[in-house]
Amino acid sequence: MAEIFQTDGTWTFDGSTIRIVPGRERGVHLVRQTLGELTVPLAAVAGIAFEPGRKGGRLRLRLRDGADPLSQVTRGRLSDAADPYQLRTEPDRSGVAEYFAEEVRTALLLEQVPEGPADRYLLPGPAVPVSAGAGDGTASFDGERVRLEWNWLTDDGKGSGGPREFPLSDIRAVEWLPGVGLENGYLRFEVQGSPTKARPKYDPNAIELYGFKKDGLMALVGAAVVARLPHPTADRGGRRLHGPSPSRRPRSPPPGTPADDHDTLLRRLPSWVSCITPGSSP
Repeated sequence: MAEIFQTDGTWTFDGSTIRIVPGRERGVHLVRQTLGELTVPLAAVAGIAFEPGRKGGRLRLRLRDGADPLSQVTRGRLSDAADPYQLRTEPDRSGVAEYFAEEVRTALLLEQVPEGPADRYLLPGPAVPVSAGAGDGTASFDGERVRLEWNWLTDDGKGSGGPREFPLSDIRAVEWLPGVGLENGYLRFEVQGSPTKARPKYDPNAIELYGFKKDGLMALVGAAVVARLPHPTADRGGRRLHGPSPSRRPRSPPPGTPADDHDTLLRRLPSWVSCITPGSSP
């Protein structure tokens, strides 16, 4: 068991899953607090790194492409503060952070977890119902239908048709982009039978975002929808479009082979590693 407790949150690793609990202090980002606790299976992890610094460090968990609906929607565009797969660490906890990262890396090696894309979501995505208000409207999703409602910032033409509502079965894709600087962002739904190439300001299937703190909450709505759509490696019928699952492990060699002896040695490693404390020699 490896654990690290920080004001920013708590990470716990039991050898098969990483449990991420966000902190509840004032400085913890609203997106992370709203998303809540996450349980990340080791099979979803591509890697982990600890970045030390004079004023504190940062643990970064890197997930496999296609393993997580939220990562699928945000594509690395969440700020460091909002990213639930990062943990800000205090200067005196660098040794613990390094130890935590090494424990995860060792488990990835022993379990032969591939770094390549996953052919299915290994995390469930945000819980439903979920709703967020930002920019020129509010987006809600109850697990079956998406509803977009407008506010006083909405363009008159866009809002003239009233609230928009469409079933999950009509949604083909979801796109989220945060507002940055003078460039506005958006949460856009590609809806069957309602194609549009309009800018988000005029698109009735999009919420325009202005670069404020709650923009990230719209990504949670988008991720909840994406989690219930066919995986990117599948067609609309749910069939995989590519070859065998990259997470499928090769068959074990028959007992008595040299490879079997090697695997036996690797299985014994965790008992040695657990005896090592930061700063000590094996």
